[in-house]
Amino acid sequence: MVLSAYGSVLSRTTTEEGTLTDMDTKKKSVPYSKQGRLPPWTMKDIRWGMAGYITVTQILGFVGLLFLPYCKVATLAWAFILWPISGFGITGGAHRLWAHRSYKAGFVYRFFTMLANSVANQGTIYHWARDHRTHHFHSETVADPHDAIRGFWFAHIGWLYLKKDPRVAEAGRAVNVDDLKEDGCVMLQKNLDPWWNLFWCFFMPALVAQYGWGESFWTAFFTAGALRYVYVLHCTWFVNSAAHLWGDRPYDPASNPAENPFVAVASLGEGWHNWHHKYPFDYAASEYGVTSQYNPTKLIIDLAAACGMVHDRKRATAMWAREMTKLQAASKAKAS
Repeated sequence: MVLSAYGSVLSRTTTEEGTLTDMDTKKKSVPYSKQGRLPPWTMKDIRWGMAGYITVTQILGFVGLLFLPYCKVATLAWAFILWPISGFGITGGAHRLWAHRSYKAGFVYRFFTMLANSVANQGTIYHWARDHRTHHFHSETVADPHDAIRGFWFAHIGWLYLKKDPRVAEAGRAVNVDDLKEDGCVMLQKNLDPWWNLFWCFFMPALVAQYGWGESFWTAFFTAGALRYVYVLHCTWFVNSAAHLWGDRPYDPASNPAENPFVAVASLGEGWHNWHHKYPFDYAASEYGVTSQYNPTKLIIDLAAACGMVHDRKRATAMWAREMTKLQAASKAKAS
């Protein structure tokens, strides 16, 4: 059984995966963690549509750098503001709220967080949360969508360029997403994909700048839209790559995810990854509060809770304290 506070969501998912394994023993007789990885990729493994999209957006982001000297100050400020707004749509929205169900929120909060997520434009919340649950169930195995054992570049961006390993797809189909299907905000975004996200990510920032303070549409498109978008993309991808390869592992030394301060700063507090993978249901995704660990996502959630928009925030600190007590007792017994 997977340790989590998704409650029935993950329990049912684990059960479904077990059923799938039992029914399909001829195809998959050993756990994902024991199966060998695919041979090096070939041209036929490339997802040409996604590869083209990712490549073009990286180029557009670079063009945005060239437009920076010609931006109005208001446009630069607008791009800077959209960074944490869109970033929170991933960290506080797709990740901590919808993928992990680590806290609950009312409709207004969920709707505006969905809009922030749409500005981030990292696929739909539905697919993001499904893939992330798959990642946690099968981290660093052949069923992990962005398996860091395959190297930094695969975990960072390469996994988006390649077709899914059939075992990743199989594991993803076993994930229960009934809670996502029942969320109107999630399904609104999914049903309007991809045009909804594309508008909020690229065109909304440009239109606001154009009509708000007379900025050139294309200057704002490339800076507040494309450049900001690409920057937030890489901040998110560093969680999959750098935070799974480099850093301290004080909570679970045997696991790959690590405490990485650089990633925490880049991703609004998502870099405390050793804690997060040990306790994925913790809404803070870190042991300490914002005064001890950089975690603006937790601060925003706490402020929303103070305003009555968020409730049932789950924490793992008591569980960790009990584990520490047991470890200390075992250490003393061994020393005596």
